[in-house]
Amino acid sequence: MARALALAVIMLVSAHAAAESKKLSATPNRHGAIAQYRPMQAWGVSHSFARQHDASVEALKQCANPKCEVVHKYRNGCAALADGAKKSAAASGATRAEAEAKALRRCEESNKGSCTLLAWGCTR
Repeated sequence: MARALALAVIMLVSAHAAAESKKLSATPNRHGAIAQYRPMQAWGVSHSFARQHDASVEALKQCANPKCEVVHKYRNGCAALADGAKKSAAASGATRAEAEAKALRRCEESNKGSCTLLAWGCTR
């Protein structure tokens, strides 16, 4: 009896997970990007594009410096860019707060000191 109950629970959980997976996959992917040219403190952010290429092109346009480069790409979430004395760092996260915390932590680790948030973007 216990074995049959356990099997029924596993089947129910698997069916629910499959339904959730289909629901998520039916949602179109949304892309974003962060571009930067650190020497001039130029940066640009894009979000909610259907194609990663378009998100990258828009981030470069927003950066508005011909030497800007895409430094981070993200999909279905958020991203942030932090800058320190020597280096910048970008990171993704499920939320703005998570992306900002990760970017600051990476930046502070690589700079051995404090950093400042420059930009963030979310696809939803």
